[in-house]
Amino acid sequence: MISGTVTSITVLLIVFFLFKEGLGIFSQTPVAEGSVISVHPQNPVQELTANEVKEIFDQNITNWKEVGGADAHIQLFQIDDITDYYTEEQIGANFEYLPQRLNELVTKDPNMLAFFPEEYLAPDFKGKRVELAKISLGGFLGGREWYPTIQPAVQLGVLSLILGTLWVSLGAIIIALPLGLATAIYLAEIANPRVRNILKPVIELLAGIPSVVYGFFGLVVIVPLIQDVFGLPVGETALAGSIILGIMALPTIISVSEDAMRTTPRAMKEASLALGANKWQTIYKVIIPYSMSGISTAAILGMGRAIGETMAVLMVTGNASVIPHTFLEPVRTIPATIAAELGEAPQGGIHYQALFALGCILFLMTLLINLTVDFVSAKRKENR
Repeated sequence: MISGTVTSITVLLIVFFLFKEGLGIFSQTPVAEGSVISVHPQNPVQELTANEVKEIFDQNITNWKEVGGADAHIQLFQIDDITDYYTEEQIGANFEYLPQRLNELVTKDPNMLAFFPEEYLAPDFKGKRVELAKISLGGFLGGREWYPTIQPAVQLGVLSLILGTLWVSLGAIIIALPLGLATAIYLAEIANPRVRNILKPVIELLAGIPSVVYGFFGLVVIVPLIQDVFGLPVGETALAGSIILGIMALPTIISVSEDAMRTTPRAMKEASLALGANKWQTIYKVIIPYSMSGISTAAILGMGRAIGETMAVLMVTGNASVIPHTFLEPVRTIPATIAAELGEAPQGGIHYQALFALGCILFLMTLLINLTVDFVSAKRKENR
């Protein structure tokens, strides 16, 4: 009782901490940390979105009219441009006069959009700070661009990461399920006991191989093979990740499926054979339908293994946060993103909270898979 209570409380605290940090992203504005975006005090623009700021600084939006302002050309300013307006003596040897110069610059040009570090914001700053719309749940989940460190406004769209995770996992199941099911049928119904006693431990041993070893195997063997076969510039693609994850999911699928098939009542198999069905017809018509709930559970557990995998996927998928259209394109998954970026994210910052929000999404995905397994298992017991 004590052990169960401590474990349950620990898990709940972990989940609470995860969601506490992750949900904090929706109270943040996407301005780069420690920075200010400002305009002339008479500029009618009050608020911009992160995407509008990005388009302005990418020179795709060049007129204030396009964002609700006057019909005038947008004059961009970044801190590196200060020497175009003032001499080093006017700025100061230690930048002591820089806040005053920025104040003058913003209030002098009515069409300027200035971006500079907050540490150089003058106490009596007369410009108008532009507020950016807070990050919304819809924008976070539906956004197509993931640039958590870009300036002046971060782009936090996780759609490409979610689709990349599901895309690689789907490919892994498509590869692993037929192979795993065929192997389970062989072990359960065809192989003699001596062969089964040898193969079963070997297959289960695959589950104990570290994922980084699978990653090295994929990087050395699978990636060059895909590059040569399909004539691609790079072999780090979703297909490489799917193949590696499919191999990693095989032990789970084989073990669970074989156990389900071996629970088929002997009387059902003997009755099928007595009616004139051969061995393959009995497997196809009797054993597989009876074991379908267990096979479904195996597939779902295999997909859960694929969704949560980190290192192997990080090494072979190319880590490009783009919407996948084919299996021959680089992708980036949620676990790989968290593993690659969490060490570089300042604690408590917007990038840090965004990665925890990704963790919340991954938690909900795996929770849904576990609930599906419980539902399928419960239905299996009812059918019996």
